[in-house]
Amino acid sequence: MDTANTRMSPCAADAVTELYAEHALGLVRLAVIVLGDVAAAEDVVQDAFLGLYRRWDQLPDTSHPLDYVRTSVLNGCRSALRRRSRRGLAAVFSQPPAESAEARALVSEEYRAVVTAIRALPRRQREALLLRYYLDMSEDEVARSMGVSRGTVKSATSRALAAIGRILTEES
Repeated sequence: MDTANTRMSPCAADAVTELYAEHALGLVRLAVIVLGDVAAAEDVVQDAFLGLYRRWDQLPDTSHPLDYVRTSVLNGCRSALRRRSRRGLAAVFSQPPAESAEARALVSEEYRAVVTAIRALPRRQREALLLRYYLDMSEDEVARSMGVSRGTVKSATSRALAAIGRILTEES
């Protein structure tokens, strides 16, 4: 990243670069599950890291930059889904999206039914479940990332797991 045109310190630029190297792939995978599109997922993650880079000096707390990026990725996914619906595309979660070869590689056959069930969940349940179990975040971390209470995270994940169980039982 070029720090010549910004007041950001080289140490901060290094922190963002290191964070990207450690977490970008996992965040892309998360966004792929939400969006069903690798290219859109990569764009969302790139935008989130660019936002972190640009706003580093305005962050109230730079000790948890991953929280900022996770929240940005979720918000970016929400925006991408809204743009799709405004363009008159079919509802993203009503039917599985056509997946590219890259998406099929990220989500293997044995998990396809689970991913389809996750995509059928309401937004809050889907996000809580993915953050909690896919990214292995604590309930407090999920609550911070989603901007909700810990109790909301607990009830959303519980309802999501129950719904997935029903969906998978109906399909078998």
